[in-house]
Amino acid sequence: MWAVATARIEGRRTACLVVGERLYPLHALGRSLPATVIDLFADWPTYATVLPGLAAAAPRSAGAAYDVAKTELLAPLLYPGKVLCAGANYYDHMAEMGFPDVKKETQRLFFFFKPPRNAVVGPGATVVMPRGTVKYDWEIELAAVIGKTARYVTAERALDHVAGYTVAIDLSARDFNQAPDQFYKFDWVAGKATDTACPMGPWIVPASAIPDPQNVALRLAVNGEIKQDSNTSRMIYSVAEQIARASEIMTLDPGDVVLTGTPAGVGVPKGTFLKPGDRIDATIEGIGTLEVEIKPPA
Repeated sequence: MWAVATARIEGRRTACLVVGERLYPLHALGRSLPATVIDLFADWPTYATVLPGLAAAAPRSAGAAYDVAKTELLAPLLYPGKVLCAGANYYDHMAEMGFPDVKKETQRLFFFFKPPRNAVVGPGATVVMPRGTVKYDWEIELAAVIGKTARYVTAERALDHVAGYTVAIDLSARDFNQAPDQFYKFDWVAGKATDTACPMGPWIVPASAIPDPQNVALRLAVNGEIKQDSNTSRMIYSVAEQIARASEIMTLDPGDVVLTGTPAGVGVPKGTFLKPGDRIDATIEGIGTLEVEIKPPA
């Protein structure tokens, strides 16, 4: 397995190739390699053919290597062009939110945004709870990174536009989200777009590492207690269908990220929410575990 990551090495944000338990700075593996991960996706078809060979040769290279466990990992993609999130896209999650027996043909796929530069953070004590919320909730999501421009693509060809996948957590201030006395009823920006509300990581695996994104296990724990334990097979709209639909609404550019929805097990149905000091471990099969800690409001 190999992946791409961004790490803080000698005080600098450094694009790295991940092979096993080691990090290899890209700049040390070849002069023609970009300095940032976002630049990899600007020409992903080229780099996708180069990186596997570099990963195979990296353990024998003379360049510096760093221990993953002893190096500070940042969000792998600093920063996506767009962070597009699919809402209410798992049958079991819809049921726990009060909508049992949902039929796909009666649903309409919808998206919301998170601000990439302010919401996206990496592993560690990186999530700052918003001031005033008392209903801060978790949602594990498989995130697809776009590697080739997509506009009006079909579902059959949509996955050709995916460069790779990472783990994302859609953190939601449920109390900010609610607006029952207003005509719009839900305030998606207030509830979903707060600073540090989109942890991603620990790295991005190539799409080839997940040949079937509709059969991937997801698990999220809070302070070691399993909260979500599901599979992407329970999505209402597949990853391919989501990308196809999003590309009808707007152009998806290389380096954009699509969060594909969350399964059952979120906090709001049971009235259980996050607090400062809580640790979240979000694990997706074939990718790894993203660990973050909730910090008090700034």
